[in-house]
Amino acid sequence: MKDFYIKDCPAHENQNITSSFVVASKQVKAKKNGEPYLALSLADRSGTLEAKVWDNVSEFINAFEQDDVVKVKGLLNRYNTRWQLTIHKLRKMQESEADFSDYLPKTTKDVEQLWQTLRGLVTSFKNAQLKALIEAFMNDPEIAAAYKSAPAAKSLHHAFIGGLLEHVVSLFTACDLVCRNYPSIDRDLLLSGAFLHDIGKIHELSYGRSFSYTTRGQLLGHMIIELEMLHAKIAAIEAESGQPFPAELKTLVEHLIISHHGQYEFGSPKLPMFPEALVLHYLDDLDSKMEAMRAHFERESFDEWTSYNASLGRPLLNSQQILQKLSSGKTAAAAAGDSQEK
Repeated sequence: MKDFYIKDCPAHENQNITSSFVVASKQVKAKKNGEPYLALSLADRSGTLEAKVWDNVSEFINAFEQDDVVKVKGLLNRYNTRWQLTIHKLRKMQESEADFSDYLPKTTKDVEQLWQTLRGLVTSFKNAQLKALIEAFMNDPEIAAAYKSAPAAKSLHHAFIGGLLEHVVSLFTACDLVCRNYPSIDRDLLLSGAFLHDIGKIHELSYGRSFSYTTRGQLLGHMIIELEMLHAKIAAIEAESGQPFPAELKTLVEHLIISHHGQYEFGSPKLPMFPEALVLHYLDDLDSKMEAMRAHFERESFDEWTSYNASLGRPLLNSQQILQKLSSGKTAAAAAGDSQEK
């Protein structure tokens, strides 16, 4: 196990550190004088860290590649509110030296329990065709294993092993609550969209050593992949049952998939055009943004205000810190009052 993780940066500011990381990205750039330097993104299970190799670049430039695990020594400091490591020494580690559980973040929740939560909600479906469709995905061993492991995104939200499943369980819970408040919403259709809206991430993303896009994912995107998966499962259900899957229902599910990003500028081929599609978009967006905030507060727990969050387009205020201070102040005042009465 590593001695230093990226989450430990605040305790080691302006210090030399020695630790191992997976290379999440590697770029050769030019200094102002035209000489090359290396710009790296290093990762472990607690986060990512920008790193630079300014000197002796020719010694390191071909010594490692993206997704390799490297051991580095360098000076850790803050640059424009972000942690940055200036690397002085670097070597590629052998696979036998690395414990890969150190390098990829993972959900803290029980994956099998999350999966059973989904299964329980799907079991409650009243629509037989939608129930058969989602169960066909859940009963597919390869899809089930990948669904339990995949991140929900490369970096924006739920970017950890098991992140897709955690995101969808959270989304199922929110959808179920909203359906109680808006009884005209078809619960089975909405939950089907929630289960399928990101299922293509199991093929779009690679997550063996670091989070990146597969070639297929880069060229097609998860929504196209999801439509292919949907059509394949429907064809299998029709072949097994001897009955056609309702064409109109298939179209509704397809629309849930291709409209869930909500806006054209966010990569949505279509805008949500019926109630369940609109609810899915807003709840998916809400859940992803709440997780992005949670993760940012966790990374920067030392200040009330965080640094700029690129995905949300703003710095964030940790309101819980203020509320806890106010609560502590009230508690202290109450204790002082009790003491005076005595």
